Amino acid sequence: MGNESGNGFVITKDTWEHMPEEQKSWIMFETMQTMNTRLKVLEKWNKALSFGGGIVGGGLAWCAIKFLG
Repeated sequence: MGNESGNGFVITKDTWEHMPEEQKSWIMFETMQTMNTRLKVLEKWNKALSFGGGIVGGGLAWCAIKFLG
């Protein structure tokens, strides 16, 4: 089984073992940059959804206290 790099190429274990060190370093660098970009996007969504969840939860708590309490 191979992993896809950011450019769509599949890198197998055999390919990796025969690859020059400089090429391996670039692949690792590109992979880390891609992961960093993806994490930044996830962090933004996490903040937005957490904020929205807080508003919804606060509204439901207010309704429960107002109408049930």
